[in-house]
Amino acid sequence: MTSAQSSFSETDRQVDFARIADIARAEAGLQIPQEKASMVFSRLAKRARKLGLPDIASYLAVLDGPNGKDERRGLIEALTTNVTSFFREPHHFDHLAEKILPSLMDAARKGERVRIWSAGCSTGAEPYTIAMCVLEACPEAAQLDIRILATDIDRDVLATAEKGVYAATLLKKVPPEIRAKYFSERSRDGDTLRACENLRALCTFRPLNLMTQWPMRGAFDIIFCRNVVIYFDAETQAALWPRFEALLKSGGHLFVGHSERVEGVPATELVPVGTTTYRKGGAQYSGSRERY
Repeated sequence: MTSAQSSFSETDRQVDFARIADIARAEAGLQIPQEKASMVFSRLAKRARKLGLPDIASYLAVLDGPNGKDERRGLIEALTTNVTSFFREPHHFDHLAEKILPSLMDAARKGERVRIWSAGCSTGAEPYTIAMCVLEACPEAAQLDIRILATDIDRDVLATAEKGVYAATLLKKVPPEIRAKYFSERSRDGDTLRACENLRALCTFRPLNLMTQWPMRGAFDIIFCRNVVIYFDAETQAALWPRFEALLKSGGHLFVGHSERVEGVPATELVPVGTTTYRKGGAQYSGSRERY
């Protein structure tokens, strides 16, 4: 047992856990149940060691000290679960390719602006999967006014996403012909693959805490926010859905995770059109030249 873990176990764990949970909720809307305490202390033990701190009391002192703002971001990054994969929940990408992209790509070819947001993009599998669907529907997409904004609170996973380099095992579920088309081998044995230039050109990666003010200007045609709000408490979830709805164009689509349901938005505003897929009431597509 490391000194950090030993010190953690000697403190009043309930008091310390409650303090950490309060900070996580205030900073990022995270809801961390008591049964996750062991996971929390294990992850923060690693964080404390990285900072050269001996115990939880010292770590909490840093959070409350003059450099606490920066370290609170580190705490959130340590506690955030980054589970992702390419073509995760494939029915969403079937719906995207078959029902949404044909008309959007036609509009883009006529000079219209198309914007897609991947909120909580983790290491980039989701936005790159979206980009593959876009390029399949419109091979010249990178030369048109089409952009995918990908955001996450964790700067480390964003750095991975921006590089676009992945272990080949992570792309096993990608059809071989699609994988060969959009990823190139980075090693002789093919263990490492990199997203092609056209794929990366469509995606812009930016840090964003969903609990803060969103800097984007203009509306989105499509928003993916999947398996993100399940980590938030009910109050935070209820506040987020209307914010997403407000940033969608009329006729725009919102994709959420398999265990998530949109609440707090009138049914006439976000209409279910598929499994955990919603369309904002109005025309299927409404062009706009606003930018984010």
